[in-house]
Amino acid sequence: MPKLSAGLLMYRFRDEKLEVFLVHPGGPYWAKKDMGSWSIPKGEYSQEEDPFIAAKREFHEETGFELDGQFIPLTTLKQSSGKKITAWAIEGDCDASKIKSNTFTLEWPPRSGKQMEFPEIDRAEWFGINLAKKKILKGQVGFIEELCNILTYEPSVKDEVNNKTEESKAKNKKPVQRSTF
Repeated sequence: MPKLSAGLLMYRFRDEKLEVFLVHPGGPYWAKKDMGSWSIPKGEYSQEEDPFIAAKREFHEETGFELDGQFIPLTTLKQSSGKKITAWAIEGDCDASKIKSNTFTLEWPPRSGKQMEFPEIDRAEWFGINLAKKKILKGQVGFIEELCNILTYEPSVKDEVNNKTEESKAKNKKPVQRSTF
């Protein structure tokens, strides 16, 4: 039985430009990874659980935010691992710097016998569509593309210019690892 995951793709319009809210996984494996490593807030659920309820729960656990409004179902995507991700889009807004993620414990460094606690999500950001499609894990790009189709939104040259500026800033920005000890 493949693993099941559910999540929410929050979006907003700023100066007529569509932006999506993505999260970056915490922990030492992801600390120095950026392009192609971001995700929608999501998490696994059991076969017996309602995926929509799981998506809302996972969004809250990973960000500390709760969402209400009109949820738009998106097409379930099958990842290369076989995992199936079910997602909904919702228009909303939040201060990405204010996320409060749950944590997980990991032996770190490996074979050290020391247990360390890491946030499941170490940061979140709003991205324009072109940059978001570069930042998000390859298997989740379809969610962004489907959202653009539903909203009949085509990224413009203006978006591309803004994304190049964002991308340049992102490359020069060192990742912040927020760990709880």
